[in-house]
Amino acid sequence: MSSALSGLDGAPVWLNSEPLTAERLSGRVVLVDFWTYSCVNWLRTLPYLRAWDERYRDRGLVTIGVHAPEFGFEHDLDNVRRAARELSVGYPIVIDNAFAIWRSFENRYWPALYLVGQNGHLRFHHFGEGAYEESERAIQRLLGADDETVRVDAGGVAEAADWNTLGSPETYLGYARGERRSDSAAEGLALNEWALTGAWSAAEEAAVLEAAGGSIAYRFQARDVNLVLAPPASGGRVRFGVLLDGEPPGDAHGLDTDESGEGGVSEPRMYQLVRQRGAVRERAIEITFLDPGVRAYVFTFG
Repeated sequence: MSSALSGLDGAPVWLNSEPLTAERLSGRVVLVDFWTYSCVNWLRTLPYLRAWDERYRDRGLVTIGVHAPEFGFEHDLDNVRRAARELSVGYPIVIDNAFAIWRSFENRYWPALYLVGQNGHLRFHHFGEGAYEESERAIQRLLGADDETVRVDAGGVAEAADWNTLGSPETYLGYARGERRSDSAAEGLALNEWALTGAWSAAEEAAVLEAAGGSIAYRFQARDVNLVLAPPASGGRVRFGVLLDGEPPGDAHGLDTDESGEGGVSEPRMYQLVRQRGAVRERAIEITFLDPGVRAYVFTFG
């Protein structure tokens, strides 16, 4: 009988591990996590994945991160290596650029968690964030463990979204999936509309700034504003400034900006631009880029 893990067989590129096959994993409980490193939904699950790997790996659990890229820059192995290092992803990672493992699981989501039992059969799955206690209890059942569940104190980009105040959806800026774009100025945008000012061109995955001084505005309601950005294909750093309702963000600045709103794009990843520390209300953000060539992919919120 074939194993649910047979899709791993022949995968050519692994990080943090020698290649793992269904045969080598026979008799082990395997957690398979589909991820892509710029995805905020996955980033918010990572503290739990690390905690489970640390607690249960000596008790028979093998955690495997299947990196299936959403954007072109996530196909680049050096980018994945850097992200894994910066995010402290120490468990085995298999590169699934051709989505072969993704298809073998008939997967459709980032993130997606699958648990495979010692006999190679799929025993549990969960898509998206949350269900952490349920997922850990499933791990424990397969391992024959009966511990208290892990306590995770996640902060930074990994802090859980403030679902009670979140009123803005994921918003793509490339022409393939872009929606709700407006021609209004920042102050004239309706909730969840966005607009570009300056010399931008539309690529399939991203909006690309052709000349310095262009800006992106978005009217949102959320604690956090994140934006996936990449520097020019030729390299270099792109400086930017963030305004909230026309003013510097002050103590509402994100991890990738300071109180004056200044920041820079030097590598392709998700940038946290805003984290409101007080009451959450509808506001307008405007990001102005002082150098050309930046690529802007998707807004996410928390």
